[in-house]
Amino acid sequence: MDIQKRVLIVEDDTHIAELLRMHLHDEGYQVEHAADGTAGLRLLEESGWDALVLDLMLPGIDGLELCRRARAMARYTPIIIISARSSEVHRILGLEIGADDYLAKPFSMLELVARVKALLRRTDAMARNMKIDAGNLDIGGVSINPLAREATVDGAAIELTPREFDLLYFFARHPGTVFSRMDLLNHVWGYQHDGYEHTVNTHINRLRMKVETDPSSPRRILTVWGRGYKFAGGAVPAPGDTP
Repeated sequence: MDIQKRVLIVEDDTHIAELLRMHLHDEGYQVEHAADGTAGLRLLEESGWDALVLDLMLPGIDGLELCRRARAMARYTPIIIISARSSEVHRILGLEIGADDYLAKPFSMLELVARVKALLRRTDAMARNMKIDAGNLDIGGVSINPLAREATVDGAAIELTPREFDLLYFFARHPGTVFSRMDLLNHVWGYQHDGYEHTVNTHINRLRMKVETDPSSPRRILTVWGRGYKFAGGAVPAPGDTP
């Protein structure tokens, strides 16, 4: 029998929190709710959670600080930020400090539940892969430790957000294979939604800043025009494959 997944909601709007609780409960999840950041942090520290749904604007400890503290903990908890702050700046900031996904209010409850389910599927799949590939992955000067979720480039450690790590790890496991943006959304993000392809572009650009000697002329993560992206590893880029 499958173990019931546990989801923590930290949201000060009781109406939104109750709707989330009911929808997630109907999907078979065990759900707890905290109405402020201080209570949310206490629950996060006291118990292990399979996912955290987190508002940014909270009484007490705000959502960004709670996200930072969650990422400093030994246990990795997937995080979806929900926020009325829908600007690209806030979305990028949330992803930069460690959130796995970001959904702007108002949003569809069905979409939020779909995002949670996709995130948990992806996390489970990554956990299975990491058990199989417990050793480091070394390719083209990039070394990845999947269990510690750490990476180095030419011997130097790099700081990656959770999504950047997952994207790099996926690329490194499939060197030379071309993936479209929708392919990457499906395999790395765990869902396909039209209109979200720009998210892939943003993460590719940010990842290139960290793994390429010259991000304007990449030699590891290559653009294959009209098709998508591929990880070249130690291979020489093929003609026609340009940044």
